Amino acid sequence: MALSINRNMTRWIIIVASFIIISLILWNTYVFFQNFKNEERSKMEIWSFAQRDYFQAIQDADLNGNDDVFADLDLALEILNNNNTTPMILINADSTVENYRNIINKTEVDSIHNIKEETYVKENLKALILKYGKENEPIKIENNKQTLYYGNSLLLNKLKYYPLALLLIILLFAAVAYFFYKSAKTADQNKLWTGMAKETAHQIGTPLSSLVGWTEILRNEQVNPEYLKEIEKDITRLQTITDRFSKIGSMPTLDKMDVVKETLDSYEYLKARSSKLIDFEISVPQEHLYVNLNNQLYSWTIENLVKNAIDAMKGKGTLKLAITNDDKYVKISIQDTGKGISKQNFNSVFQPGYTTKKRGWGLGLSLAKRIIEDYHNGKIKVLQSEIGKGTTMQISLKLLS
Repeated sequence: MALSINRNMTRWIIIVASFIIISLILWNTYVFFQNFKNEERSKMEIWSFAQRDYFQAIQDADLNGNDDVFADLDLALEILNNNNTTPMILINADSTVENYRNIINKTEVDSIHNIKEETYVKENLKALILKYGKENEPIKIENNKQTLYYGNSLLLNKLKYYPLALLLIILLFAAVAYFFYKSAKTADQNKLWTGMAKETAHQIGTPLSSLVGWTEILRNEQVNPEYLKEIEKDITRLQTITDRFSKIGSMPTLDKMDVVKETLDSYEYLKARSSKLIDFEISVPQEHLYVNLNNQLYSWTIENLVKNAIDAMKGKGTLKLAITNDDKYVKISIQDTGKGISKQNFNSVFQPGYTTKKRGWGLGLSLAKRIIEDYHNGKIKVLQSEIGKGTTMQISLKLLS
């Protein structure tokens, strides 16, 4: 108990620590993005100051007729020409375009048939201004009566999706870890059930050998042969059960067998030992249908399906068994008039532990699915079901030529 509590505590500590680490990574990424965005705005503000100084120098040159004012604008010109990453449009007071840079990159130019950037700006001016206005607040250049619209650089746009990519990677990693944990847990459970099954087979073997010996003694005591015959049937039955349990966890041997005969043998055995309130109906072909079978495991499957059907009818109703075939497959259907299964649970009934009975482990259909699909390469499914009217289960096995 204490070990279980410690494991749960460790699991929760790991989950909480992982959540905190993920939150810190996402928060730091967000802060880095905002800082980078602020750096770009500072760069564009400096660019606007350089544009203002350059514009002022042009006005002074026009008024004074002195071109020497440009000699002190090397830094401003360097700043104006050095912006090679941030897309921007400089708009005059009369809404004409004064300047633009980095609107489309080389890849975009190729994708729109080598259109010139100037043409692209003219055709998409309103859309670009609207887009850049949403991404960043425009910068007003008061003296020049101009407005600078700028968007996020290509690097900033890529960085914007980094948290989503990081989150996706974390989710994928969590999914892999979950499925690994689930698979490991399932493998441990399978080992446990396999060990229990083999141990059960071993434990049954001892009293079974004793029963065989007592049968011989009773035969020598001139006991009624009919009694001995029934006892021998049950001993054979116990031997079959022992053989079944011993095969769990290992690949069984499959032999070419008549599936019609094997199905009827199991069906008739259960019919003779079931409630007289169950009306058994059988519809099978007269021909032999051969498939690869392990008769002990296959009969176990038929018994599980028949017992489930009887339980669903609470010991009273009609149970139909039908065998049909086409060119490739033989199909065995078992239909009952029980309580039925909702459509959303058609797949759930085959999961280990699923049961609607107060007393039950929920292993019968799970075991049947494993026997048919894993060992016999067949299919088992809920063919149809309706609440209050009954269920039809179907097994499909490949025919041998």
